[in-house]
Amino acid sequence: MEIELSKGGRFNLSKESPNLKKVAIGLGWQTNQAGQNYDIDASVFMLDANAKIPDEKYFIFYNNLQSPDGSLKHSGDNRTGEGNGDDETIYVDLEKVNPAIQEIVFVVTIHEGQEKNQNFSQIKNAFIKIYNHENENSLARYNLKEAFSQETSLEFGRLYKKDNEWRFQAVGEGYSSGLKSFVDKYIGETKQEKTQESPKVESEKKTYENQGNIVLDKKLESQAPHIFNLAKKADISLQKVNLTNHKAKVVLCLDISGSMSSLYCTGKIQRFAEKILALGCRFDENASIDIFLFGVETHNVGAMSIENFKNFIPNLLKQYPLEGGTYYGKAVNMIRKVYFPVSKKGSQKNTTPLSQPVYIMFVTDGATSDEPQTEQYLKESSYEPIFWQFMAIGKSRKDAKGKGILGWLSQAKTSDFTFLERLDEMSDRYIDNSDFFSLEDPESIADQELYDLLMTEYPDWLKIAKTKNLLQ
Repeated sequence: MEIELSKGGRFNLSKESPNLKKVAIGLGWQTNQAGQNYDIDASVFMLDANAKIPDEKYFIFYNNLQSPDGSLKHSGDNRTGEGNGDDETIYVDLEKVNPAIQEIVFVVTIHEGQEKNQNFSQIKNAFIKIYNHENENSLARYNLKEAFSQETSLEFGRLYKKDNEWRFQAVGEGYSSGLKSFVDKYIGETKQEKTQESPKVESEKKTYENQGNIVLDKKLESQAPHIFNLAKKADISLQKVNLTNHKAKVVLCLDISGSMSSLYCTGKIQRFAEKILALGCRFDENASIDIFLFGVETHNVGAMSIENFKNFIPNLLKQYPLEGGTYYGKAVNMIRKVYFPVSKKGSQKNTTPLSQPVYIMFVTDGATSDEPQTEQYLKESSYEPIFWQFMAIGKSRKDAKGKGILGWLSQAKTSDFTFLERLDEMSDRYIDNSDFFSLEDPESIADQELYDLLMTEYPDWLKIAKTKNLLQ
């Protein structure tokens, strides 16, 4: 006989069904408003005694449908909620649950609810029920009756252990920050994240003396305090990879196709360029970065420095309006010709290694119209001391935020930049001379995390370039 629970109500599975081993959690809902698309997801957090997931794989959702211990399986994503009965189901084998797991929390979220101005007041007939998986007899049910006018996520119910007995509780607590509410609540710091913490700097004076930037830093602090603060963040990332005294020419290559319009108009590209300029203040003796623009054509527009960085990008667009196409290859080839007029092709080896490489920050938001030429030029440039850091702006399965739980979740609902990923993994090169990541928004990532990303593959490339006689 099914028991109807109210909010906060509990049901002791071990006492009511002592031989029960396999249970199913059914969740269902319908939408109030016709014509609107609601993407509602059921997710599960399997928690240890500290009320945290012991590993990211114990977060179960539509792109991670089974727990590592094999005890829990997700039926998959039902995006519409149409029809009667359960919309999504979680199957739990109680005997297989890792002994470290003490609680299993079931949550429901509206995907991109905040962005779409959707909330649980627009959802009706929502319920969670627990039943015997083997004979499908329903044990307990909780029908959501509360009105949530702002909430985009809901902690619906939980299975938990107490006195070595499995119990179920109807929770019914709403949250307004979507899935992030549960990530903040239930996901603790992993060992990997701890090892990536910023190292402590003994003293600023000692750091700057080692870098030989005392004069520049004084100039930065007085003339461009914002760039100075960014440069200090870059310092931390460079210390992590032992590139404190490294010198390189830094280049920023920007897509000026029409689809980039809003990014330029909102100032996001200007602010991003300032972050790259801060890196240039550490790598380049002239404390500047060279700027290239590409659309249908490619333009070498000169250097951005601490003397002219203010409104540099908006002023550029007055002279170089957005264009109606995208050609990576033209930009790649122009940059190569500027810094290495005599190219290295085929199996030629560089017999005159250089002391200073070129670091290219290549930014785009779309596909190119000259894929074969781009691949050819990138392969040829693998014989030159030039490193290509590709960054796409837009939703992608290789989003940099994918390294965290929220990014991992969003990846399953986005398209990818296939060609850029192929450039990152392309074979038949003298050395691997590129890296790729994407960001849905260039300002969605903390400055410190951005600088860490920019140094993901570059340090290893430097080592290989030296062994291959491309650099001294």
